[in-house]
Amino acid sequence: MSLLADRKALVTGASRGIGRAIALAFAREGADLALLATRRDALEALAEEVRALGRRASVQAVDLRDGAAVQAAVDAAREELGGLDIVVNNAGITCDQLLLRHKEEDFQRVLDVNLTGAFRVTKAAARALLKSRCGRIITVSSVVGLTGNAGQSSYAASKAGLVGFAKSLAQELARRGVTSNVIAPGFIETDMTAQLSDEQRAAIAQRIPLGRVGRAEDVARAAVYLASDHAAYVTGVVLRVDGGLSM
Repeated sequence: MSLLADRKALVTGASRGIGRAIALAFAREGADLALLATRRDALEALAEEVRALGRRASVQAVDLRDGAAVQAAVDAAREELGGLDIVVNNAGITCDQLLLRHKEEDFQRVLDVNLTGAFRVTKAAARALLKSRCGRIITVSSVVGLTGNAGQSSYAASKAGLVGFAKSLAQELARRGVTSNVIAPGFIETDMTAQLSDEQRAAIAQRIPLGRVGRAEDVARAAVYLASDHAAYVTGVVLRVDGGLSM
């Protein structure tokens, strides 16, 4: 039996990388998908793949910095799918810079997309999740949010904030049967890491106990677990998917 049969999941940042992998993994396990990102063309292409797997797909192109647009997109997705059971806060941007060179507007932009965007989406979907018999909130943070990283103060701050946000939701919503958990990926092969040289990748792989960089599918499998009934008694947890990098 499919782990997510007939459940309705909303995934932000779904157009590529980890978000795309999560959306497809959910569809393979029987879920219908609400796909959110800024690029409609990429979302439409992904929606076709979801439909080819026999599941429904709602496409909502939206900028998470626009609160009214986020509310409208979540409402439209809920209407199209007939409810929401799962929210995956995955959307994220980075603006790497050393502190003395980091512009305040860039720092704020990273926080507004990564952290406040998750707040907007989750709040807009909260009533639907409370009505669900299997409400799940899965927030994609990063090991950088747990350890920090030179040159990534804004990204690390946003990802650390997501951990506190998700744990607070776990406490608020537990009595209503909604779980809230965090996935903290390590070094994962995505568009955001594609700019690194082979030498840089090899150096990073040497620091990882499992001896390889991660794949988006590694994170997607963790998300499927947290969204499924297997994790019904798991909440407030930070699941590190990093090959042991942050031990």
